[in-house]
Amino acid sequence: MKLAEALVERKATQEKIHDLTVRLQRVALIQEGETPAENPTLLLQELESATSRFERLVTAINQTNSLALLPSGQTITAALAQRDALTLRMRAFDTLLSILGTSTQRARGSEIRLQRTLDVTELQRQRDALARQYRELDSALQAANWSIDLAAEV
Repeated sequence: MKLAEALVERKATQEKIHDLTVRLQRVALIQEGETPAENPTLLLQELESATSRFERLVTAINQTNSLALLPSGQTITAALAQRDALTLRMRAFDTLLSILGTSTQRARGSEIRLQRTLDVTELQRQRDALARQYRELDSALQAANWSIDLAAEV
């Protein structure tokens, strides 16, 4: 199984677990004398099976991510951490650029005038560089996901 296939299955399993949880909540309590729409015991068994599958998938994915190397020599785990950090940096820059882009007008000369303490052009240049790094790293991760086999059976 390829890493990407395991990632797709992990997501589908998470959705199944959520669906089973909702279904169990609907039949957990019923009016006395009524019959539940679904068998709660069978739903619990199915939930147990799905969560066990999820655990095996996550373990195999994490093992693979810590062992597999990108062409840069970086492990997938390290690349994922780098991608997360790039996302945080881009959000911070986006917030700053939004604040700096707000025009401050004064109605009267006696009102306080705000001035920028950062160069908007330079911030935008840095933000664009972060976005480029993110795209390149994400592309390398996506390519690796479809070429790397899982390190363990699931």
